[in-house]
Amino acid sequence: MIGGIEIFLAVILLTVLFSLTSSRIMSLIKLMALQGALVSLIPVLLELESKLHAGGLILFTVMLTIKALIIPGLLYFALTRMAIMREVEPLIGYHSSVAAGLGLILVAAYIARQLNIAVEGVQPLVLITAITTLGGGLFLMMSRSKALTQVIGYLMLDNGIYLMGTALTRETRSIYLVEFGVLLDLLVAVMIMGIILNNISKTFDDVDTLDLEQLKD
Repeated sequence: MIGGIEIFLAVILLTVLFSLTSSRIMSLIKLMALQGALVSLIPVLLELESKLHAGGLILFTVMLTIKALIIPGLLYFALTRMAIMREVEPLIGYHSSVAAGLGLILVAAYIARQLNIAVEGVQPLVLITAITTLGGGLFLMMSRSKALTQVIGYLMLDNGIYLMGTALTRETRSIYLVEFGVLLDLLVAVMIMGIILNNISKTFDDVDTLDLEQLKD
């Protein structure tokens, strides 16, 4: 089972790197759906090492539905309403973004080693993936100008925080309860962001946040 967990964590790291290199917003939404599904699955795989409780399975199903279906569906709806398909001119180029992503993995490995967290040999790799995902989300928010891409970065940041909690606790069920509350806030936030994106699109005929500088006195 440990090998299976490592494979899922490796795929999550790849979704972070691919997100930093993709200019197509539709591809980013698909990557976030995949990443959300895998992130939701990690605590289940960890709990299978002992015993999976019915309550944990129910919460996992709810989280998987929200992370992999509902939130990506809302993003897709917003994308079709605004007809913006690509991030044409990012603030930081895609090649530089890949280099930054690889650097994030190295920094995450160093931090995990310094924290020296080792529970059954799994948590250090979870922590590395968590820090990389969290940093990748922050980087995506700061390096892209399209508002919808920044929302996707925010979602990646949330996935990183969730994995961080998974790595730092042995009680998996407590993570489910905390994440369930966070997901409700996240779902509301995405809906509010969708309204804001729609208003930005109607006002400026685009969702480039640099256009907001026109609102200055």
